[in-house]
Amino acid sequence: MKKRWIYGVIIFLCLTSIGLAIDWWTALPEGEQATYVGRQTCFECHQQQAEEWKESDHDLAMNPATPKFVLGDFDNTELEHFGITSRMSRVDDKYYVTTQGPDGEMSRFEVKYVIGVHPLQQYLAELERGKIQVLPVTWDTELKRWYYASPDEPFGPEDPLHWTGSAQNWNHMCAECHTTNWAKNYDIATDTHHYSFSEMRVSCEACHGPGSIHVKLANSHSLFWDRRYGYGLAKLKGEDATAQLESCAPCHSHRRHVSPGHTPLDRFHDHYALSLLEGHLYHPDGQIDEEVYVFGSFTQSKMYRKGVRCTDCHNPHSLKLKFEGNKLCTQCHLEAKYDVPGHHHHKVGSKGAACVECHMPTKTYMGVDPRRDHSLRIPRPDLSVKLGTPNACNQCHTKADETPEWAAKKVDEWYGPKRRDDPHYGEILAAGQAGNPDAERALIKLTREKEVGPIVRATAVSLLASRYDTPESRKVVERSLKSNEELVRMAALRGFEGWNPRSEAEASRVGKLLAEGLTDDSRGVRTEVARILSSLPIMPNTDSNRKALERALKDYKNNLLTDGDQSGSHMSLGILYANEGDLKKAEAEFRLAIKLAPAVAGARSNLAQLLEQQGRTQEAQELRSEEVELLARDARLLPDNALLQYRVGLLYYLLGREDEAASALEKACELEPQSADFRLMLTLLYEKQQKWEQALDSVKRLIQLQPENPTFRQIQMNLQQKANPQGK
Repeated sequence: MKKRWIYGVIIFLCLTSIGLAIDWWTALPEGEQATYVGRQTCFECHQQQAEEWKESDHDLAMNPATPKFVLGDFDNTELEHFGITSRMSRVDDKYYVTTQGPDGEMSRFEVKYVIGVHPLQQYLAELERGKIQVLPVTWDTELKRWYYASPDEPFGPEDPLHWTGSAQNWNHMCAECHTTNWAKNYDIATDTHHYSFSEMRVSCEACHGPGSIHVKLANSHSLFWDRRYGYGLAKLKGEDATAQLESCAPCHSHRRHVSPGHTPLDRFHDHYALSLLEGHLYHPDGQIDEEVYVFGSFTQSKMYRKGVRCTDCHNPHSLKLKFEGNKLCTQCHLEAKYDVPGHHHHKVGSKGAACVECHMPTKTYMGVDPRRDHSLRIPRPDLSVKLGTPNACNQCHTKADETPEWAAKKVDEWYGPKRRDDPHYGEILAAGQAGNPDAERALIKLTREKEVGPIVRATAVSLLASRYDTPESRKVVERSLKSNEELVRMAALRGFEGWNPRSEAEASRVGKLLAEGLTDDSRGVRTEVARILSSLPIMPNTDSNRKALERALKDYKNNLLTDGDQSGSHMSLGILYANEGDLKKAEAEFRLAIKLAPAVAGARSNLAQLLEQQGRTQEAQELRSEEVELLARDARLLPDNALLQYRVGLLYYLLGREDEAASALEKACELEPQSADFRLMLTLLYEKQQKWEQALDSVKRLIQLQPENPTFRQIQMNLQQKANPQGK
């Protein structure tokens, strides 16, 4: 009897085990495509998360312009800005803004959508052919007033910065991060947007991915999640923080598109390329300057390197901070050590004693929106003295005698003059951005430094690639093509932009090296390699590489066509077609770029060069005459931009306006004295003008920049001979 009972248990356990194994093994078929099901489906099971999400900034990211959501005063209010008076009005449940339209005339525009809720709200109007634009007036939800988010004098309707222009176009600039499951669906032939989205706000599936597989599995009778698809959503809670960070990064980063269709189930670098610590975005030490939206800053931090993720500080559904005050930081950092006057040297409870005031200082954007720097850095007023960067101390200490020098001295008194991160990478990057020859060795060392974020290493590689044409730097750049960090590999590719091989052997070696990138596991790297190879006098060396190049170029073209409403996409397509020898398609793309953004500089220069190659010199000069006025306008608006001065100088030269060319090139060299390209062009211009004294002085500086360059020494010899033909 006892044995029979034991046998029964064994048989039961065996059958149960077999049943469980079959249950586990049974899975959804490979290739199952997840689709969007909508937040109401999610709410059925996840009610607590739903309640937290409601009324959050994600919930209110975008909504229809109805009395429920409109916060601004539309009771026939007015706002005057540089001579243009906008009038806000309401008729029943519809809202209107009367302002300067795309034709320069005052017109009334219906508000279709609202964006945001705190500390400001913006308003959207739909123009013809599905184009939605951000209206120029903004509602300050704190002070209850209308204001212009940009305080500067507005540009005319023909300019991309006008509210009806491309820079204020919701379809391209805003929609992807204010809706769920966004698709632009732009038709180039009719210049029409057939946009679509699943939900008008940042809803559940914007962060977790399309939910149909998850719902199917949750409603099944299986005891297990699927062995192929897990629980059918992005794995945001694993030990590795990458998945969660890359779920947030697309909307919380300054980046460019690589490929459309990103969902949280995908890798960030397959769809986006993160911007580096470049001078027009960040201060030299990596602090935020322009709107960079957190992620690029956070990747500089020690927190990032230690695996801290967004939800360690923020509730992922309400978006509120998990703790108030310094408790947010002391959940990890020892309170007795850090939340005491011995550390912060300020009165307990004062603003200066708050961790975030010192380690996450703010900068205000859009006039009223203070945002914290997420690089979580140690205050360095000494870098303000050296580099002119801002610092946390002088945000509060603003008296006449409370200078950065004063603050730096105080920090030395409290903590001593030595710091573990000296020299700070900001000093190295600043010297590299200036092209200082002495910075090369430090930049090379920085590319191997593990105590900085990958964005810092990538920026160092980018500077070596673009500004230091030496054997040592080339070796580092080529080595970086094999880095295990996608951002570094992308940065290294900048070293091959416009590259000219010195020999067939070098062309073959580098061609093979670049061809390896055509099978990189990152789409961003693959497409960038393909773009660069299309412009080089080398080709991949095998049939498999050529096929990989074709696939990568197809991906590159598809992405550009997805953003077909952008002038820059067509300019890039034109350059690609010109590289491929299809001059007819190239010309068509350049002309379309001009048509889409007639007030934007760039496309005319490329088209002029193309036409000149075909002997159409008169057309080319006419285009350059139009282009030089646009570039001169840009140079006036950005007088400290060396590249703009250089470009306008080149155009003046090509138009035969040599004195204006010399003035612009001199300004470019003054702004960026370490640029050999700028100095070479100025030297050759002086030679053409037979200004021998200036030419000889200029070539001397050129040789100082690159002492080993034989071409520069030959130019010097030629100039000496021309300046003194009798040998006197």
